[in-house]
Amino acid sequence: MCLCFPHLKYNIFNSNFPAQISNPDAPLPLFCPYYTIRITNILTTSLWCIIKDMGKVESEARMRRRRRDIQGAVLSTVGTAGVLAIAMIAPNIFQMLPRLLGDKYKLGDKVKTASGQLAKRGLLRFVRRNGVRCAELTEKGRQTLALNKMKIANQSDITRHWDKRYRLVMFDVPQYRRATRDRLRGIMRECGFLRLQDSVWIFPHDCEELVVLIKADLRIGKDVLYAVVESVENDAWIKRHFKLK
Repeated sequence: MCLCFPHLKYNIFNSNFPAQISNPDAPLPLFCPYYTIRITNILTTSLWCIIKDMGKVESEARMRRRRRDIQGAVLSTVGTAGVLAIAMIAPNIFQMLPRLLGDKYKLGDKVKTASGQLAKRGLLRFVRRNGVRCAELTEKGRQTLALNKMKIANQSDITRHWDKRYRLVMFDVPQYRRATRDRLRGIMRECGFLRLQDSVWIFPHDCEELVVLIKADLRIGKDVLYAVVESVENDAWIKRHFKLK
């Protein structure tokens, strides 16, 4: 790589750099103090921008996780109560998750925001009981809550006794439902499944109920197959992954 500036003549002993325009055919040497400093400054600025953006990415990821956790807590609280007054959601959540949610005085606004977002997604609806504004889960909300509970239960099942059988989840979702397919893969990862191929995932314990809930939630019943197999060829790496004996 060569840096060449044909309209400048460079004299290393000339303090009045940039050099005077004299010979248009005279190239600038590669190691030029002036442009070395300029390039160094550009690289330093670029690096600082990258570091700054990385900090912003981490901050945004934390905010997304917190919003998701609060929504999950609202869903669980309302689901447990059946019908719950809006004003009572925040106190119940704070008792369950005080460390997660921080300042309890700001929690009311966060709960209202989370409840509104859940309502927009069709998981929650607002009703009036004896003149009091309350929240209750929709059918979709109950399915989502059941799916979340099954995810947690499925992850805890990894440590239990293995019955020497594998569970396979295979799917063939059409290209026009790509978003659904990507979401299904994300759920597989969240639930602790191991990917054998792009559309084949494996788990060592019974997870049929979880798969049924996933099918209902994503509406892809005919595109997903669940199977129980006695053995898988060359499964040593699978056993290491799940810590099976």
